[in-house]
Amino acid sequence: MIVKDGLYYTKTHEWLKIDGDIASVGITDFAQNQMSDIVYVDFPKIGAMIKAGEIVGTVESVKSAEDFYSPITGKVVEVNKNLEKAPEEINKNPYDAWIVKLKMSNPSEVNGLMKKDAYEKIVK
Repeated sequence: MIVKDGLYYTKTHEWLKIDGDIASVGITDFAQNQMSDIVYVDFPKIGAMIKAGEIVGTVESVKSAEDFYSPITGKVVEVNKNLEKAPEEINKNPYDAWIVKLKMSNPSEVNGLMKKDAYEKIVK
């Protein structure tokens, strides 16, 4: 299982990468491994306002369909359209296969998220 440094993590197995006021959000290697072969991703609408802890969309695999949650509050500015045709990219490289990008409303919310060491402890 891979846990990358430089990202923020949630207890519900989402990761967050910050670039200025934009946050890319995806699911962790642990999450994709538990789900098995991912076959579909349901995206939010561009422009939607999402609060921290709210459902952003759904990731479906051959085993299950799981909601994924926003680690922070923000406006959806982009979805990863590549995942419409190739959702299995999440299985291949979950930290490059971001699902949604949010313009952060309250960047200080990242202070409530975990860094690599803390996240590794909960998934071991």
